[in-house]
Amino acid sequence: MPTVLVVDDSAVDRQLVGILLAKSPGLQVEYAANGLEAYRRMREKPPNLVLTDLMMPEMDGLELVAKVVSEFPLVPVILMTGRGSEETAVHALKSGASSYVPKTELPQMLLETIENVLDIARDEQTQHRLMDCMTSSHCTFVLDNDFTMIPPLVNFLHRNIRNVGLCDEATGIRVCVALEEALNNALFHGNLELSSELREGDRDTYHQLVRQRQATPPFSQRSIHVDVRVSRSTGSFVIRDEGPGFNPGELPDPTDPANLEKCSGRGLLLMRTFMDEIRFNDQGNEVTMIKHLASSDDSEDDPEDSPVADNSNGGNHR
Repeated sequence: MPTVLVVDDSAVDRQLVGILLAKSPGLQVEYAANGLEAYRRMREKPPNLVLTDLMMPEMDGLELVAKVVSEFPLVPVILMTGRGSEETAVHALKSGASSYVPKTELPQMLLETIENVLDIARDEQTQHRLMDCMTSSHCTFVLDNDFTMIPPLVNFLHRNIRNVGLCDEATGIRVCVALEEALNNALFHGNLELSSELREGDRDTYHQLVRQRQATPPFSQRSIHVDVRVSRSTGSFVIRDEGPGFNPGELPDPTDPANLEKCSGRGLLLMRTFMDEIRFNDQGNEVTMIKHLASSDDSEDDPEDSPVADNSNGGNHR
């Protein structure tokens, strides 16, 4: 049974989170009142996931993220963000946190976010290191509008990324979080044309609308196209939906404190933070994300071995 360590100096907030996580009988919940207490508990027995507040005495959430990434790279950290912690949250994401949930959205988003990150982390923690001789990989997928296919695809890509040696364990989890966000955007916002504002409303109503559009043309006839090229130096991830698209120039800045607490833009913030490059096509229905190996040896790789060397057409390989 996976263990979630909840770190918050507010006893009321810890109790609220405990009530929300109790809805999942497959989780064991432990608590710490600040980052220092959490760090000491982790040195005795690491949990499967850390869920932490940012503003705390003795050791805050940003310091805790740094400790976990350095000493427990296979343990993902999810942030709980409140008003006034926006800048710290961005720093924590850049430092190694795997995701975040605004405290105002805990009832709607917390459990799903934890389960998604645990699925990715569990795969990293349990998979044997196979296919060490693999030096590059190219694969394409065409998915129906079935959200149950997204986690298996992300897990498959995670193994490929790790097998070729593009990312270490912690970075691999963060890349996969970005991939999952992009795939969800393609499905829900692109093909099904559902806005983030709808998700901020009643959860049951939102999921009912998802099911209706999955069965109704033209939404039901659309697909998600995925093209992935990874080598030991670079990864290129191209995701295209068949929706009407949008104007990329009108995207709100997700790092703006006024927008950080909103569901809309959350996925984009994670994608931009965890990938080195992101670009949209003119129609706004295709995103290309690039991840480079963080090494001084990158410039010495053969350009022909780079998965983006022949990607000038936006990555729509058939």
